[in-house]
Amino acid sequence: MALTQQQRDEKRRAKAERLQEEDLRLKVRPGTKQALLELMEWSGIEEQGEAMTLMIHRLHELTRDEAVKLLKPPRHTVELSPSVARKLDRFRISRELRTPDLMLGDDPDDTGLLLLANV
Repeated sequence: MALTQQQRDEKRRAKAERLQEEDLRLKVRPGTKQALLELMEWSGIEEQGEAMTLMIHRLHELTRDEAVKLLKPPRHTVELSPSVARKLDRFRISRELRTPDLMLGDDPDDTGLLLLANV
C-alpha cells in the first residue's frame, strides 16, 4: 500500500532528525552559480547539495594552512597611473591653499570628477 503525502513527510522528518540533518541556505550570484554548475559538470555530479558537501569535506581534508589559503578572499589593489596621481596631488594642493577650483554649479553631482578631468 502506498504511503500518503503526510506519511512520507513524517518519515522524511523522522529520518532527518535521526541523522541530525540541518538545512544550510546559500544565496549566490550568477557567477558563483555558473562556477558551481561547471564544477558539477566536470565531476559528473548532478545534485548541488552533493557537490557542496563534497567540496566542504575535501577542503577539510587539507591542512589548516592549505584550507585557510583557499578560503581567504582575494584582495584587490588600486594602483594609480602617474597622470592620475599628479591630478590628485594638484587637487590636494589647491584645496590646502583654498583656491577656488570650481565655480558654484560647475560640478553637477558634487563628486569632483569634473575638477579632476580639468586639472
